[in-house]
Amino acid sequence: MSQYDPLIDSAAARLGNALRREGLLVTAAESCTGGGICEAITRVSGSSAWFHSGFVTYANHSKARWLNVSEADLAAHGAVSEPVVRAMALGALEAAEADLAVAVSGIAGPDGGSPDKPVGTVWFAWTSKGGETLSLCKRLQGSRREVRAQTVLHALEGLLKLIERRAVRQSSG
Repeated sequence: MSQYDPLIDSAAARLGNALRREGLLVTAAESCTGGGICEAITRVSGSSAWFHSGFVTYANHSKARWLNVSEADLAAHGAVSEPVVRAMALGALEAAEADLAVAVSGIAGPDGGSPDKPVGTVWFAWTSKGGETLSLCKRLQGSRREVRAQTVLHALEGLLKLIERRAVRQSSG
């Protein structure tokens, strides 16, 4: 058990409540978390009402094949990059026919890092149908397990913020 598990459980429960209340479907495109985001979402009872499918695309060819990530972006920027994670989010949104999507790609460690992309570097992207795509790079600290747990937590929290932003846009528009 990780120190992040209670936080992840709480965020997943709040996300489930928000998705249910708004009548939205969510999906995730995951690389470094290996399905951890989808697992956290489906821990919540009743999750089949707001979650139908997700994508674990660990290898670059999987990102290209299943999420329509450009081979050129993968070659030019690498899997752990803003253009790739944004494309992953958009590809997942379309493939899953969802209303919201989150995508993550990073280097969980303990090896695999480089001077410009050290271990703990994780790119996030969140998008909504007909809305904007937001992206962010974080440098997380800790063991592989801790980096992955922090990534899951941040992904869920970002989805909650996306729902809040969406609700504000709809009420003011």
